[in-house]
Amino acid sequence: MNIVCVGGGPAGLYAGLLMKLRDPRRSVTVVERNQPGDTFGWGVVFSDQTLGNLALADAPSARAIEGAFNRWDAIDVQIGGATVTSHGHGFCGIARKRLLGILQARCEDAGVALVFDTDVTDEVALARRHGADLVVAADGVHSAIRTRHAAVFRPDLQEGRCRYVWLGTRRRFAAFTFAFAPTEHGWFQAHAYQYDDQNATFIVETLESTWRASGLADMDAASTLAFCERLFANLLGGAPLLTQASRGGAAMWHRFARLTCREWVGALDVDGRRVPLVLLGDAAHTAHFSIGSGTKLALEDAIALAAELPVETDGDLNAALLRYQAARVTEVSKLQSAARNSTEWFENVARYSAMPPDTFAYSLLTRSQRLSHENLRLRDPAYIQGFERRFAVQAAAQAGEAAPTAPTPPMFTPLRVRDVLLKNRVVVSPMAQYACVDGVAGDFHLAHLGARALGGAGLVIAEMTCVSADARITPRCPGLYLPEHTRAWARIVDFVHAASDAKIGIQLGHAGAKGSTRPMWEGIDQPLAQGNWPLVAASPQRYLAGVSQVARQASEADMAQIEADFVRATLAASEAGFDWLELHCAHGYLLSSFISPLTNRRGDDYGGSLENRCRFPLRVFAAVRAAWPAHLPISVRISSHDWVDGGITPMDAVEIARLFRAAGADMIDCSSGQVSKAEQPVYGRMYQTPFSDRIRNEAGIATIAVGGISEADHVNSIIAAGRADLCAVGRGHLANPAWTLNEAARIGYTGAAWPRQYAPGKQQLERTLARGRSGT
Repeated sequence: MNIVCVGGGPAGLYAGLLMKLRDPRRSVTVVERNQPGDTFGWGVVFSDQTLGNLALADAPSARAIEGAFNRWDAIDVQIGGATVTSHGHGFCGIARKRLLGILQARCEDAGVALVFDTDVTDEVALARRHGADLVVAADGVHSAIRTRHAAVFRPDLQEGRCRYVWLGTRRRFAAFTFAFAPTEHGWFQAHAYQYDDQNATFIVETLESTWRASGLADMDAASTLAFCERLFANLLGGAPLLTQASRGGAAMWHRFARLTCREWVGALDVDGRRVPLVLLGDAAHTAHFSIGSGTKLALEDAIALAAELPVETDGDLNAALLRYQAARVTEVSKLQSAARNSTEWFENVARYSAMPPDTFAYSLLTRSQRLSHENLRLRDPAYIQGFERRFAVQAAAQAGEAAPTAPTPPMFTPLRVRDVLLKNRVVVSPMAQYACVDGVAGDFHLAHLGARALGGAGLVIAEMTCVSADARITPRCPGLYLPEHTRAWARIVDFVHAASDAKIGIQLGHAGAKGSTRPMWEGIDQPLAQGNWPLVAASPQRYLAGVSQVARQASEADMAQIEADFVRATLAASEAGFDWLELHCAHGYLLSSFISPLTNRRGDDYGGSLENRCRFPLRVFAAVRAAWPAHLPISVRISSHDWVDGGITPMDAVEIARLFRAAGADMIDCSSGQVSKAEQPVYGRMYQTPFSDRIRNEAGIATIAVGGISEADHVNSIIAAGRADLCAVGRGHLANPAWTLNEAARIGYTGAAWPRQYAPGKQQLERTLARGRSGT
């Protein structure tokens, strides 16, 4: 087999090397447009895991690379004159030029032909000249080959919001250092790390708007270096910054381009002969430099490609290339997702800049969701122990409680909201049970909610409870519009208060256009076969096209009655003794239908702008707040993202939260979707937490995170990083009413209080899980 790799960076060189080693009979040529000693950039970073992969693929090159590494295990985060240090991160740096030299020498030893100073403008002619059976395009993010075959590869290139400049310095750094500097125009950040005995990479990054306002677009190279040296003078300690750029101004600064390709495999027609063409490394994908995975992904692409290629000449080459693509797409998408999270964090430094340095640093460390609370504990137990101690002291002070004497994970710290003291940060989500008769919550709800209150959560919220008979989702939904409803709820509330130390809340809502349907297991969102009641919404609406009833537009008389219904239900909830009230303004129900432009097409004062669309929900909220005891909290559940073009966006959600905060809301419960069947949500663990993070830290209101939160590690990471104040867990509590107590035992926290009747179970569970952690 004759193979030609276009691009002599790490990806092309390593792929050529491994493909030659796997079958020495192959003729492998690497073609590079630059000279052997030419390179761009300063140093590259690998993790210990990446080194392990390289050692398995080719031990000699791995040994040479490892011998040239500068190692560190600490990360320093510097902001506001404070430095927070975390250990155990196990990274290595190497000069890009040194890495290329090692790979070039190893290729030559293995018999790979290296052709330099050759710009490939016609890959068909190149394949013809070398008699290629396979062409590998490893020519970088701006790949000319990929561009010429864009119709096949279907690339998507999205530029970030920041500008960055890649510099160097001879200042020594003992740790990978993130430093943040405020200016009158906005924040700048530096990413600095040592890559050999004398040199360090020094990347300066800032928002495009800050970059322009600072005049950097018009500065020459010397002025740019001087600007950055002044900005980070304390970090540099007098050492100058260095550049490889030949020009200053905008040419020095770049915007990171996130690249994905729908296809990685194509073909060339070489005189009627089909020659496969495959993308590799940055030609196929990119990952932001803030997670240090670009070169890692490229080398691991090379490993996977070499492993898939058939050794025998009659093997199915195209099938092998498709296997390579399938294997790498999944891994690359995971890293790109983490990189996207990291990129967005650095694009929004101002959002976090008011945090205490400890919390700011923790937020940075966990920004990509690849590092969690327990990951950090494994890496640096002393760091996490100190962080938990400080966090617990602060939480106790906020709650008006004595500081704990034993280490306490963030999820088990208290929180006071108005006069309600929650013992921990875990909430049982309101989850529809469809178990009521004529709106009356009976024994099922007593058992369901009572068990979860006994199970250790700080707050249990009953499912959406409807403010009138025609506000119900289904005939089996609970209500709070008749005296018997109040008495039934009071029985449950009294049990929770008598048997547990949990607080209990109620979520009030109106189904709107999503009402008069069957219970979930009989056909979700399907209208009743008989006995339907009229529906009302912000505008005429049919939730399921051709299936659902058509809801009429709410008139002023309708709105007045709905407002009165919410007030009546609020007074009843107070009479029943609930500790907490949540107003349901999400998921396409009535109040949500006013907020979303997808469902509100009114031309009066309740339609049009976001502020107008929120007018009626805010009117209802004001009436509810006035009727609800002043010493008790109210949260508002919103859909933070409609997941539909033209619908509510996370930016809109911040404004919605600000409006409710101004009206007196205590918390925003940050859900999303279920407003339109055209939605295209992106699911994953903690997938809605970024909405909570943004609302909390931009709108300045406490939040509840919900969605894909399934273990203590998630809760601890979210609370510790300041992404939410409470975490709502739904399905985990459906599977295990004592989810909170079980998670406490699983992470080794023995301070969670169990009902005294269950104490023997606590001891046994803790012993069993402790043995599992120790492997005995």
